Amino acid sequence: MIGGSIEALVDVHALARRCALTSRIGLAIFVASFQKGDAMNQLNRRSLLAGSIGAALVLPALPALAQVPEGCGEQPKTAPALQPPLLLTDWAWLGRYRDDNAKLLASGAKVDTVFLGDSITEGWARNDEEFFSKGNVGRGISAQTSPQLLVRMHSDVVTLKPRVVHIMVGTNDIAHNTGPMTAEDTHNNIMAMCEIAKAHKIRVVLGSVPPASKYWWRPEAQPKVEAVAMNDWLRGYAKTIGAQFANYEAAFVIAKDEVHPSKEGYALMRPIAEAAIKKA
Repeated sequence: MIGGSIEALVDVHALARRCALTSRIGLAIFVASFQKGDAMNQLNRRSLLAGSIGAALVLPALPALAQVPEGCGEQPKTAPALQPPLLLTDWAWLGRYRDDNAKLLASGAKVDTVFLGDSITEGWARNDEEFFSKGNVGRGISAQTSPQLLVRMHSDVVTLKPRVVHIMVGTNDIAHNTGPMTAEDTHNNIMAMCEIAKAHKIRVVLGSVPPASKYWWRPEAQPKVEAVAMNDWLRGYAKTIGAQFANYEAAFVIAKDEVHPSKEGYALMRPIAEAAIKKA
């Protein structure tokens, strides 16, 4: 669910691993430096380790740590959310809607529903501006996975104090956009988001994922079985917690790539969403 070639995506994954390794080398050297010293007693080791842990708590405030390791620059034909510099400095892309959220709060406008999701949600807000100007707010980011949405739950949903949150996520989890994930991983992240919503008295609508037979950006994947199982779980979980389940299969069926709806597809999704939001 991204823009760019398959080769670029594979390269980004490999590059991200190298960048992460680069970031860990300093720590490995530090640990090794006091493991091999015979003269250093156990007490001193513990003292140094405690000091290093304490220092780690304030490391994010140091400008040097905001720098991207050499060779970890942006990659061509790759979704912004998967660019190595962003993954290393703002993994969940909390900054994507920070200014928009601040302006919205300052305006005093009432928010009824926040749509939290990936490229399907981002495209929806772009293709149906009229729908997203009536108390509905789009907070989709192309290529993102459920753990990233979970991190954004407070900044992009709770702070806006909506009545309802519409969560649509799972496709990129199945595609392993940010690394290998199991269905249980996705379930846990969605449950955590719903629990956060409940704690803040926000009603929940869970949107279905595309039951696609293929992903163009991950040709080796055969996602249909996993996607169908995910929708079955979403439907059942929604019923369990008193949430609404919005089934958008009709829109996905006519999508050229089986994932991203056309304007006609989004037009089909709108009344389904409206009905679910009204019941929430």
